[in-house]
Amino acid sequence: QVQLVESGGGLVQPGGSLRLSCAVSRSIISIYLMGWYRQAPGKQRELVAAITSGGTTNYADSVKGRFTISRDNAKNTVYLQMNNLKPEDTAVYYCNAVARIDLGTPRSYWGQGTQVTVSS
Repeated sequence: QVQLVESGGGLVQPGGSLRLSCAVSRSIISIYLMGWYRQAPGKQRELVAAITSGGTTNYADSVKGRFTISRDNAKNTVYLQMNNLKPEDTAVYYCNAVARIDLGTPRSYWGQGTQVTVSS
């Protein structure tokens, strides 16, 4: 079964940095896409950043130039480096993976979420 283990959330001051990590279990055939979403109180969940199996990346306009998504294929792990954090970045961040555990159709899997709070 697919399991996503997240780490790296916490409380930081504006202008600070955090790095989120998400490790995916090896009980898979292939991972097509990995990404990070976030949801703030009273708002809808939004895509923050994503990376394909080929290395193509996408970012929300609000985080371009500040956040960087990367991966370590050997460890089945995706990272989100967050620099110059702003109070509006405060949210629960969720790791997501689109993967296959057999020869069937790829499915979407989610982590439990980790809280990021940016406050002085």
